[in-house]
Amino acid sequence: MPIPYAHLLLATEHTEFDAGSEHVALELARQRGVPLAGIVPIVSNVEYESVAPELVARVEEGVHARLVALRGDAQRAGVELELRVRRGEEPWREIVAEARDRGADLLIVRRRGKRSFLAKLMVGEMVGKVATAAPCSVLLVPRAAGVWTRRVLAGIDGTRVGAKVARAAARMAVAAGLPLTVASVAAHDTAVERAAADAVVAAAVTAARAEGADVEGRVAAGRAADVIAALAAASGADLLVVGRGGPEAHGRLHLGSNAQRIAGLAACPVLVVKP
Repeated sequence: MPIPYAHLLLATEHTEFDAGSEHVALELARQRGVPLAGIVPIVSNVEYESVAPELVARVEEGVHARLVALRGDAQRAGVELELRVRRGEEPWREIVAEARDRGADLLIVRRRGKRSFLAKLMVGEMVGKVATAAPCSVLLVPRAAGVWTRRVLAGIDGTRVGAKVARAAARMAVAAGLPLTVASVAAHDTAVERAAADAVVAAAVTAARAEGADVEGRVAAGRAADVIAALAAASGADLLVVGRGGPEAHGRLHLGSNAQRIAGLAACPVLVVKP
């Protein structure tokens, strides 16, 4: 069964940091049997272009070479690649606009890279903005990661987003033929908080089974992001599914702190589900 996304968009600069996201995007498109759209954002503005035309020309030459190389990778993978270059002062805005223009339902991007683009701290300031403002779910891929083959792990809570995360994770697990773990974390190890987490997990397990998933539930206590990352490592999960921050995070153009930290700690791809 193919993944539950049909309109894939890859955001890339075709650098060493993009290797994982490019590989995963090409493989998902191949498995789904769909074309892969791609965007290469370039930092540019009128003043820069008029003051330093020779630098602009050099950048354009480098971009062209990278586009040729990426098209070659796609051809070898047997995937039709529809690439577009977008220029603007803030690359993340160009990526989000491209996702909206193309009607993408999954945006695939590297977790972090060089400081000039999509890089800073755990997932990168630019990546955080892309993942928060994107009109669709976003798959953050470390450069050494590949497509999941062992287990899917979903970190959920009692909000509306948590229920959506559980369903999205179940569909991804079923599509890959993998077992699913849904986990909820109580901030404090008290009977009341554990009971609340138990109820969240029980509802998520029921929803996941309705999607056809082979699912188990887990409840733990502690710092949510650290616990989820530890559970992923202990269970061998190689795809994590989490929710995006709410409206207050969106106003700051910043991923929710738990999702950001999980993505930064994980060695595997992290699917950030749109609320």
